[in-house]
Amino acid sequence: MSEPLWLEWLALAGVLGFATWLLGARGVWALLLRSDPTGITLVIIVVFATATLWCGTRSRQLQRERRALAHADDAPGAGWAADYLAALAGPAPDHDTALDLLLERTHGPHGTAWWVNGIQLKLGLLGKVIGFSILALTIGNAPSFDASQSQELLRSLTTGLGVALLTTMVGLVGNILLGLQLTRLDRYADLLVADVQRLGLAARGAEPTP
Repeated sequence: MSEPLWLEWLALAGVLGFATWLLGARGVWALLLRSDPTGITLVIIVVFATATLWCGTRSRQLQRERRALAHADDAPGAGWAADYLAALAGPAPDHDTALDLLLERTHGPHGTAWWVNGIQLKLGLLGKVIGFSILALTIGNAPSFDASQSQELLRSLTTGLGVALLTTMVGLVGNILLGLQLTRLDRYADLLVADVQRLGLAARGAEPTP
């Protein structure tokens, strides 16, 4: 019986949706977006939301292929497993090429998703650099530290520090949550490849020897 990967993602999406609503009700989203004039925080949130939806689509596709593998005897012409077995049953089977094609289907798109996951962390670090640059420029351009300008200087310093900390925090949280999803997808794809190869070995062992 295949693992309910699609249901697992739906449960995670429900938790994320509730957390999004709760943070919005508490005014956290408005605070984050208002405290980041660069817009990097919004970009990270959009990247994470888009990648999470892609993970849901990918979860459904992998589970569909796992079910097709489980019913390979009933529908032998459907799915990645059927294509792999057909390549092995050809007149001159190339096992390495057939396996490479199977791995490309099961793991290929995940490479781009991992790159997108790294982009979140890099955007957070970029926001950190920009925030500290604002701090340095503010301090460097301050003519003096008299009491009349202390309030404006403190506001500028707070803006730079807020950009540095908030973008780094959002980037780290997005990187961790998306990394968990991608790790689960990779593990599920590994099990799918192992089961397909096991079925291929069984089919080859059942063939009559000349």
